[in-house]
Amino acid sequence: MIRVEICIETPQGIQAAEAAGADRLELCASLDAGGLTPSAGLMAYAAQRPLPTLAMIRPRAGSFIFDAEEAAVMQNDIRAARAAGLTGVVMGALRPDRHLDHELLLRQCDACGPLERTLHRAFDLTQDPFAELEFAISAGFTRILTSGQKPTAPEGADCLARLQKQAAGRLVILAGSGVKAGNVAALIRQTGVTEVHASCRKPSVADPEDAALGFGSQPVVTDADAIRALIAATRQTGSQPA
Repeated sequence: MIRVEICIETPQGIQAAEAAGADRLELCASLDAGGLTPSAGLMAYAAQRPLPTLAMIRPRAGSFIFDAEEAAVMQNDIRAARAAGLTGVVMGALRPDRHLDHELLLRQCDACGPLERTLHRAFDLTQDPFAELEFAISAGFTRILTSGQKPTAPEGADCLARLQKQAAGRLVILAGSGVKAGNVAALIRQTGVTEVHASCRKPSVADPEDAALGFGSQPVVTDADAIRALIAATRQTGSQPA
């Protein structure tokens, strides 16, 4: 079976993903900003739940180029995820020349200890993803979350297939961005990936008074039905995880 990872940002999202049958969670704050480091309280809550959970390590929205102060914050956030008892972390960093920041990422990997490590979609902004794949393997990353350097994974299917072939089981290529029940089976067939990543969110009803003051004008929640549909679609492929 294909493994399905769901990114969530609330305790309710964790519960919905569990009920729908997700295999793993990516724990974030501010998914609308691409995902930021979750709070210590949310990490602690997730660690008590049954699903394997990896925390996003990203101190702010915007670019993936981090200065020394931000790097220090990220190191402490990795330690917090480890202390909370989470499965792992999701991290990435770039240099101004659009190569991965190897020095920073190696320091972060050292801070991880036994934690699983996912290299996030900063990878999709690199100049040479195939060379950076080899770095990720040598640095000890567990997997790479990638859309194949395109806005969505279906658009990046050709690159994903090349990455999957080059990885050859040395790490997992986790296909993410724009992955839905309606396209996941074709994506798996085209690329050979064994893990997929999605948010599966839907709009919820905003309180008019909150919206009037700029709070929660367009809230979204994790959609358990969409997760179930995504999982069901992956089962049609007959693939087995590496």
